[in-house]
Amino acid sequence: MLTQVEIIHTYNAPRELVFKSFTESEHLQNWWGPKDWTFHVTKADFRPGGVFHYSQKPANGDEMWVKFIYNEMIVPERVVYTSYFSDEEGNLVRAPFNESWPLETLNTLTFTENGDKTTLTAIVAPAASATEEELKTFGESQVMVHEGFLGTFNQLEDYLSKESK
Repeated sequence: MLTQVEIIHTYNAPRELVFKSFTESEHLQNWWGPKDWTFHVTKADFRPGGVFHYSQKPANGDEMWVKFIYNEMIVPERVVYTSYFSDEEGNLVRAPFNESWPLETLNTLTFTENGDKTTLTAIVAPAASATEEELKTFGESQVMVHEGFLGTFNQLEDYLSKESK
């Protein structure tokens, strides 16, 4: 069973803008997260060791908190972060949708310049500390992970089409 998901998306925008869209709050707040969910940032420190902490809420559901801790940031080429569900204070909690979801995932974003386009490659994998049950759950959820990121990346595409005009 595969223990990582790879999502590749090409944008009609320069690499610097695509990179900034992931590492600057003024961009990120305009496109990140599931479509039509409210999004609120409580902390945004985009550097190695920095934290991005936010909540997201569907129109008819409960608020979810998520926290990223940045492991690596090479401008404008690569971002590596660990993400997990949290409470409002930023403490690690189990995923609200599945008790056996991995407590932490490792996310690697690579930005490749392609003329006037940028190809983003995102790799999402359970953290090394994942249990067998968590690995199994993640493996069974690959379509959900892929579709979730793809939907978010499509929102970035819409945002970038407005920003680069």
